[in-house]
Amino acid sequence: MQGALNFFYNLTAGMGIANYGVAIILLTIAIKALMYPLTVKQVKSMKAMQDIQPKMKEIQTKYKGNPEKLNKELATLYKEAGVNPLAGCLPLIVQMPFLIAIFYAIRDYHYVQSPSFLWMTDLAQPDPTYILPVLSALTTYIQQKQTTAEMNQQTKMMMIFMPLFIGYISLSFPGGLVLYWVVSNIFQIIQQWFMYRNNSSVAREEAR
Repeated sequence: MQGALNFFYNLTAGMGIANYGVAIILLTIAIKALMYPLTVKQVKSMKAMQDIQPKMKEIQTKYKGNPEKLNKELATLYKEAGVNPLAGCLPLIVQMPFLIAIFYAIRDYHYVQSPSFLWMTDLAQPDPTYILPVLSALTTYIQQKQTTAEMNQQTKMMMIFMPLFIGYISLSFPGGLVLYWVVSNIFQIIQQWFMYRNNSSVAREEAR
């Protein structure tokens, strides 16, 4: 991953705009594009699970006192709907090595010159203006809200806790790493918006 970051930095240098911030953005977009097929599979699985949530609740209420019957009915529902409950997790598991690699690559990267970017004078240091940590929390919240269909008490708590937690740890992380997180979130939000929009268009056409 550090080799890839070097490649994109040299690319920006060749374009006459040598900048580590731009290199991190290009690297982030390249990784998200590479992971796009897995993202599509993950989002489709999440959407399918959301669609059958009402039926799942009915079954869980009806067979609350009969775990064996409950599991059997849920399995039948999954089969009829063509849904695999684990399908949304598997793509994420596959992506984890890449996410861990980019995390350490940017965190421990040795810049050959002062890595400034926009208002940041040094991407190797935490953002003193707190702009990136705030953006990391905000984009995490938007991404969560975009994929959440049901707002129960537990979900509401996670919607508040997770963005605040990400924002908090971003205060001490190098700016380059937080920049990667923010750009990755923005790219993911745009991807999911188009995917959900296309799914909605298909559903409307089928209804006609």
